[in-house]
Amino acid sequence: MQIERVLAPNPGPYTGPGTNTYVVFRAGEAVVIDPGPIIDEHLGAIEHALADARPTAVLVTHTHPDHAPAANPLARRLGVPALGFAAGPEFDPDATVGDGDQIAVADATLTVIHTPGHTPDHVCYLAETVLFTGDHIMGGSTVIIEDATAYMASLRKVRDLGPGHLCPGHGPEIPEAVAMVDAYIAHREERERQIIRAVADGAGSIADVVDVVYAGLDAALVPAALHQVEIQVRKLVAEGRVASRQPSGGGGAEALIV
Repeated sequence: MQIERVLAPNPGPYTGPGTNTYVVFRAGEAVVIDPGPIIDEHLGAIEHALADARPTAVLVTHTHPDHAPAANPLARRLGVPALGFAAGPEFDPDATVGDGDQIAVADATLTVIHTPGHTPDHVCYLAETVLFTGDHIMGGSTVIIEDATAYMASLRKVRDLGPGHLCPGHGPEIPEAVAMVDAYIAHREERERQIIRAVADGAGSIADVVDVVYAGLDAALVPAALHQVEIQVRKLVAEGRVASRQPSGGGGAEALIV
């Protein structure tokens, strides 16, 4: 199986150098993974990368605007189906895929791995020992998540697959796959311990926790940090490791306690 990366020209604080689109070849056939936003230059680059291969499908890992919007137009241009876990903004799959489904590329297959956490609809694709991770794991960066409990479970699910190589949706490829997944798990567990320590030391709100845990953070990234701490606090509250209490008298914001 041959893999070619086509970098979308959409760099930014949350996309790094841009979205990684992958063209996966096998025995004269090919699939496209995450064609990204609708940028004519990028769609042309994907078609150029396909060369003489016969495309069979366009796949998306999730429906965020830096991954999925070009899937339907590209699929129409190539005359193939657009596949994904669910519909979303600017993406309407011709057919949906679910955990464990297999997508044929000539005599090989890509297996769909449902990995919620970054988004509920997120999937990875496993081709032999190569895992296309979308935004579940990224090269050179951590991930913004919507559900910390689901995300940790998805990380452990991916680790148990024992992949050998990761092709992320942003950043460089990752050859030490299991070591990187372990590092992601360790990072999230350490962040939880930092939050618990901050609350134990008197941080009584999400903003207070961010001030402690993300001290010196660029102001432009503070909204993302507030969101991430809130998501992780929800997990800690559900597990009984942090509590949220209404102040006596019923006024004011809820306070966090350990």
